[in-house]
Amino acid sequence: MENAVGEVQNILVLGGRSEIGVAIARELLTPSTQRVTLACRKPDESREVEASLARNGLRVESVNFDAADTGSHGGFIDNVVAGSGDLDVVILAFGVLGSQEQCDDDAQSAVKIAHTNYTGAVSIALEVAKRFRQQGHGHLIILSSVAGERTRKANYVYGSTKSGLDAFAQGLSDAMVGTGASVMIVRPGFVHSAMTTGMKAAPFSTTPDVVAKLTVKGLRAGKRIIWTPGILRWVFMVMRHLPVAIWRRMPMG
Repeated sequence: MENAVGEVQNILVLGGRSEIGVAIARELLTPSTQRVTLACRKPDESREVEASLARNGLRVESVNFDAADTGSHGGFIDNVVAGSGDLDVVILAFGVLGSQEQCDDDAQSAVKIAHTNYTGAVSIALEVAKRFRQQGHGHLIILSSVAGERTRKANYVYGSTKSGLDAFAQGLSDAMVGTGASVMIVRPGFVHSAMTTGMKAAPFSTTPDVVAKLTVKGLRAGKRIIWTPGILRWVFMVMRHLPVAIWRRMPMG
């Protein structure tokens, strides 16, 4: 659990190869941090990520986790806790971007994205929340996206999954009040990462390290929702109220 001055000792990254998730974990590290667990489908391919987090006295381990296998999620959390103790911070960072064109041609592609990004996230988040209630402490960071604020025709399947996840996370955040634990929602804009390689950057684009710094700053300040960068909060305050006829004609739409 966190030490007497609130320093995190045990971190779990769900989506252990996510550049944003790993950057947040790295930003959270202090000399008191004892363990980082990277949960991903191919733990054998995470050695480089493990090395990037290596510190004296810090144990970094990659373990198998499949967001789509919802039936395994309860046992997964039990096993992680059995091996590492109470969880201080859990970062829910997995997700599939996919191709809207492929989804339009093959409905099952859309179903797979929806199952991973929404159903899988809901399943594991509820298991984490149950554990936090038992512990009486813990912080769950859920990576949402500005794509969920108003879905675009260019990626409406992905955007809809983030919209649903964001709504779920807000409700879970309210439900955790009084338990000693918390849920924080992070809404990044376009992030330069392996997931977005080759894509045209949107205005106010950012990097995993910037998202991480703003996320940890918000966590320490007790924030419920973080926009990264912060200006996107005001941009989307306007965007969400644009008439449909204008929204459809916008290049980003």
